[in-house]
Amino acid sequence: MEYRRFGNTIVARMDRGEEILAELKKIALKENIKLAEVNALGALNKFTVGVYSVEEKKFIPNHFEGVYEVTSLHGSINTMNGEYYSHLHMSAADEKGNAVGGHLSEAWISATCEMFITVIDGTVDRFKDEVTGLNLFKFN
Repeated sequence: MEYRRFGNTIVARMDRGEEILAELKKIALKENIKLAEVNALGALNKFTVGVYSVEEKKFIPNHFEGVYEVTSLHGSINTMNGEYYSHLHMSAADEKGNAVGGHLSEAWISATCEMFITVIDGTVDRFKDEVTGLNLFKFN
């Protein structure tokens, strides 16, 4: 992985065999990012996305392996209890154009991932919402 910072924007190239969430966390910690918007595209050979069941208060994961193009990866970096936190959603299409998506849990790069991180001057923490079981934005 390599990246460069241009003002409040970070442009990153992640490489074959790297895991997107792990590489994003490395950048965020090194650059001391407390709040940012994330956008990316790329190619994957293995990933897990899921949906959240509010009734069961748990994620239902879906695992995929094969040839996939990231058609959209979007999300945020912020904090929870002052520590790094990311929340990303992704959709990806297979060789026939069938798309799947959801909350991103892991994504392994087969070719490359091109990511743009827009750093926002500020902080937004999270709290565990007991009604939904989700970690929601907390504005102080």
